[in-house]
Amino acid sequence: MTGEEDIHRTAEIAEGATIGCGTKIWQHCIVMAGAKIGMNCKLAHNVFVESGARLGDKVTVKDNVALYDGVDVEDRVFIGPNAVFTNVRNPRAFISRRHEFERTLIGEGVTIGANATIVCGVSIGAYAMVGAGAVVTRDIPDFALVVGAPARRIGWVGRNGKKLNDEFVCPETGEQYVLLSAECLRLAENDERNGT
Repeated sequence: MTGEEDIHRTAEIAEGATIGCGTKIWQHCIVMAGAKIGMNCKLAHNVFVESGARLGDKVTVKDNVALYDGVDVEDRVFIGPNAVFTNVRNPRAFISRRHEFERTLIGEGVTIGANATIVCGVSIGAYAMVGAGAVVTRDIPDFALVVGAPARRIGWVGRNGKKLNDEFVCPETGEQYVLLSAECLRLAENDERNGT
């Protein structure tokens, strides 16, 4: 910790946790030793961050979310309230499966809606959007808009989260995207606004 964080008095931060400057941690959060939280993050009420979890910079995690060992969240991600992350695919109360924890990667700029479930071992591509209540059981490509249980792609979104039109143009920013394959969309290289 740097001393420039804003941590509520009811939060429990274990010695050995890394918390970047400008990060705000609200009531009843628990951050375990070895957890890494970047700069300017916001953890709302009752967030749990296990020792092997990592959050990039400017991540927002809303109420009642547990981020387990192996969850790797890149910069500028939004995780909605009550989103669920799993750490093994077939848990049993009477069998220890800590050695089976799978890495889950949440790409830069992703939005995960309220009450969504992210099954361990998947990757969610950059700027993808996961609808509220969706159950993600397999990898999601960059810029995909997914809903349902199990989650399925119903469209594409731009970096600002607006659904792209049929020509793969963002109606708000005018950014042009290019569909390279059925599951691969990229921002057009000749778009002057391309900052990635």
